[in-house]
Amino acid sequence: MSDGQKHIVILGNGISGVTCARYIRKNDSKASITVVSGESLYFFSRTALMYIYMGHMKWEHTKPYEDWFWDKNRISLVKEWVYRVEFGTKELVFQDGRRMGYDVLVLATGSKPAVYGWQGEDLDGVQGLYSLQDLALLEENTRNTKQAVIVGGGLIGVELAEMLRSRKIPVTMLVRESHFWGDVLPPEEGSMVGNHIREHGVDLRLSTSLEAVLPGIDGRVSAVKTTAGEEISCDFVGLTVGVVPNIGFLKKDSNEGSTLEINKGILVNDCFETSIPDVYAVGDCAEFKKPVGPDRRRIEQVWYTGRMHGEVLGRNLGRSERNPYKPGPWFNSAKFFDLEYQVYGSVPSGPFEEVDSFYWQHEKEPVAMRFVYRSDSRILMGIHAIGWRLDHVFFDQAITNAWRVEQVLESLEEASFNAEFYRISCGSVRRAFISQTGIQVKRSRKSWLQWVFGK
Repeated sequence: MSDGQKHIVILGNGISGVTCARYIRKNDSKASITVVSGESLYFFSRTALMYIYMGHMKWEHTKPYEDWFWDKNRISLVKEWVYRVEFGTKELVFQDGRRMGYDVLVLATGSKPAVYGWQGEDLDGVQGLYSLQDLALLEENTRNTKQAVIVGGGLIGVELAEMLRSRKIPVTMLVRESHFWGDVLPPEEGSMVGNHIREHGVDLRLSTSLEAVLPGIDGRVSAVKTTAGEEISCDFVGLTVGVVPNIGFLKKDSNEGSTLEINKGILVNDCFETSIPDVYAVGDCAEFKKPVGPDRRRIEQVWYTGRMHGEVLGRNLGRSERNPYKPGPWFNSAKFFDLEYQVYGSVPSGPFEEVDSFYWQHEKEPVAMRFVYRSDSRILMGIHAIGWRLDHVFFDQAITNAWRVEQVLESLEEASFNAEFYRISCGSVRRAFISQTGIQVKRSRKSWLQWVFGK
């Protein structure tokens, strides 16, 4: 695909775009590579933004690479906002009217906070949290905040709550579901996480939706009104009801015969090719025309999948033969204040009608595990773990190789990645499984590598 002189422009310097640039350079020493972003000149860890606000890190600590890295690897950086892309002439048009040509374009434009047209959502003191600019606005908006309301109970909402509580700001969180993160977590896990959030000083309101944000006499937010008619006084509102692909500016192109196919995201195949030759999309803004595997989402807005997208495309752009994206079983991890969460494979939020589910929760500690498996064969389909750290490779192999649930339970010590003096017993999980299902399991003395290779 490379003739040695192509100008490859990557629009977006998040994990997808930067990983793509690195792997292009690894495989092609001659290509001209330019990374364009209006958010920042240098790549930074987006997940670390919260720690800047909390005083745990400084900006320079969030940059994985030293500033000299980019010149050394001959990757040009341009800090500009793109107004539109003219695909017909292969040009980016910047907000100041200047243009940049490209031979190959990689769209890695990420996400932006979702909004739903609420009355008052544009008032001063109301914002989402995603970008570096959002962090700067948050500093300004919460300088003298006396009461905050967070709308939405997803992962960004919890991060924002932790940030605000680190400054002793009272927080009320509105969650429309009957339990926390109800579209992902089953009721038991959702209730446990919700209780943990409350223990950290958050007023968590379940089954509560936003109707409007109300202004004060100064035009700034003064309260929110719920769909139940309740008014909650506040001087800051965080809108954290999810994110959507950041692709609005791509709809401004008027070139005939060069229409970019867009649904919720930029439509791509399993090699990240779009409907336009020499234009690719990776990361949060990409939407697969068909899911790339069992339990995979068409839009994957997760850090590690963004990195994988960039690596696969970066390798392909330096080769004549393309290798499709094959991500394997679904995985994600998160943190609710100090409570860790992991998911592998498919775990429905319920009800469990066509599969069997085994749920175990510690009597005193905020620790739980859920195993979901096929009713007929007992093959593991997925697992939730809260407060219990698991080995990624173990469960990737277990789900890929269709292990039965009892095989996993027998090797739970091998599957665990907890600290040396972790107090929770794997045996208590096995005993609960036997009691609930009648299926006998006992601790295996095989290592999981022996299970994998049959030794």
